[in-house]
Amino acid sequence: MFKRLRSAEPARLHLVLMLILTFSTGVIDAVGYLGLDRVFTGNMTGNVVILGMALIGADHLPVVGPVIALVGFMLGAVIAGRILRSESAGWSRRTTALFTTVGATLTAAAVALFVHPPRPEDLVTLAITAALALAMGLQAATARHLSVKDVTTVVVTSTLTGLAADSRLGGKAGAHAGRRLAAVVLILLGATAGAALLHVHPGLGVLLTAVLTLGVALVGGIARERIPERAPEVAVPA
Repeated sequence: MFKRLRSAEPARLHLVLMLILTFSTGVIDAVGYLGLDRVFTGNMTGNVVILGMALIGADHLPVVGPVIALVGFMLGAVIAGRILRSESAGWSRRTTALFTTVGATLTAAAVALFVHPPRPEDLVTLAITAALALAMGLQAATARHLSVKDVTTVVVTSTLTGLAADSRLGGKAGAHAGRRLAAVVLILLGATAGAALLHVHPGLGVLLTAVLTLGVALVGGIARERIPERAPEVAVPA
């Protein structure tokens, strides 16, 4: 198995790994919105919209939770950006470490949810929201560093725009339609899975995302260690 991972084509492998994280984002956002008082911890567009409506008291929407999520996500992205600033695009020991940190943070949040069920505007619940948003900010910035085209792991609006604008109906050849459609479908399936797991326990969805993220870190780290075989150089007589 490890030999196959080391011989995998990096671009294809990175695409698959980022699609797995896209699925996990759907799971975590379903848990956040349905289980943590209508807060998105991965999709910051949703939080900005919720916050805008909440500021005028619409439908008793939360204010504190979305603000905490926005701050946590930005902080995570800043941390990842600082850590990766000297790295060239692609997988490295630092990206492995960052994805591992995301998985560990999600695991801790899942344990906290099993011990302390979420309650609206509860301090522990808000701390869990902050931890989840921080983890997703780390993930999003690290995924961005990998530069897998059209797969950001957290946003599908731009993906849908590209899918439609570059389609044959849009007058183009439909480049990258497969990966774009896969990203949209996977985040949809992730949200469905997260909502289903919420009926059992809110911690299960977060635990699933932790396992998936740690798996991505492990597989990516193993594949990165491969050393390409090169044909020996043959001296050409003068």
